[in-house]
Parts: sequence; C-alpha cells; structure tokens
Amino acid sequence: MLGSPLHVIAELEREQGIPAGFVNRVVVSTGAAGAWSRLERGEISIDDFYRDFDRECLAAGHAFSGQRLMQRIALVVQPRPAMLGAVRRIRERGLRAAALTNNWSGEGDGTGALRPHFDVFVESSVVGLRKPDPRIYEHACRCLGIEPRESVFLDDIGSNLKTARALGMTTIKVDTPEQALAELETVLGFPLRE
Repeated sequence: MLGSPLHVIAELEREQGIPAGFVNRVVVSTGAAGAWSRLERGEISIDDFYRDFDRECLAAGHAFSGQRLMQRIALVVQPRPAMLGAVRRIRERGLRAAALTNNWSGEGDGTGALRPHFDVFVESSVVGLRKPDPRIYEHACRCLGIEPRESVFLDDIGSNLKTARALGMTTIKVDTPEQALAELETVLGFPLRE
C-alpha cells in the first residue's frame, strides 16, 4: 500500500558505506527485545527508539541514526494510487479488506491516509503484536470474520509471508505494485487495475 522503507534503508546503508543488509541484521539479531520490535509493538516512544536503536547499531559495528532513518522513511511511505484503486475495486465486489501493518505511534508511519479505505485496520503499535507473530494475522482474520485460508495476504518481507502461508493464507510477495496486482487479479479472478 505504501512505498517500501526497505529501499530507504538500503539507500542509507549505501550512502554511509555500511554493508548491505546491516540494519535488517540488527533488527533480526536484537529480536523481540530490540528497539525496532518494541517500537512497533507500541512499548517505547520514538525518542526512546532513536536512543536504543542507535546503540544497537553501534554495538553491531556501525554508527547509524534511527532518527535520520525515520525522517527518510516518512518521505516515501505515501499511499500508492494503484493499490488504493485495487482495494476500492475489491470492496466494490463485496469482499472485505484489511490492512495489517507494523507501525509506530505518532507521525511519520504513513498509515493515517489509509484507514478510510479498509474495513479493518490492524496496527502493531495498537494491538501490541507485530508481524511475523502469527497472533497478529489471526487477530486480523477474526476482525474480518474469516478463517486464514479464506484470505490473501500481500507483503514485501519474506518472513511475514512465511508465517501467513503457515497459517493457510494465500500469499503474494510485493516487489512492485504492478506485479503484485497482476498476481492478485489471478487469485481473485477479476481486474484490479485500470
């Protein structure tokens, strides 16, 4: 639905001469106790995130600014018109649509403009769970009144898709909006693009 923060992270790593994938390795290696995970579960403020994430990066071998990262992410996490149009067409067909997002409280996560487009809006920072925890997918399905096997889940992160598939969801990896919508059209059996 939104521009991917993954591209911003990669760009900042290149600009700073940091090895590709460094930020992702910090997020994964710090796990549930890490600053990124705690921020997305709504357990810490953005200011605490900046302090803790910067420390984690430094401990992993490179100085990296969480504040600079979030400022850059805020510039790209804008709604993609093609995806909004697809959600509108899905709902016009009588199907329900949910957003399931890992986000943080406050400004800059990009989700504010999306809420009116969905029947259900599940935010990690509100429910205290984050993808790929299976409980957040199950929560979203309960809110929609469906079983996981009755859903299609789109995401740009492989580990998030892996959990969804394990629950029985049909999954689509989003590389580009065009590719993802073409795959979703095949699954749903009706056009989603103009």
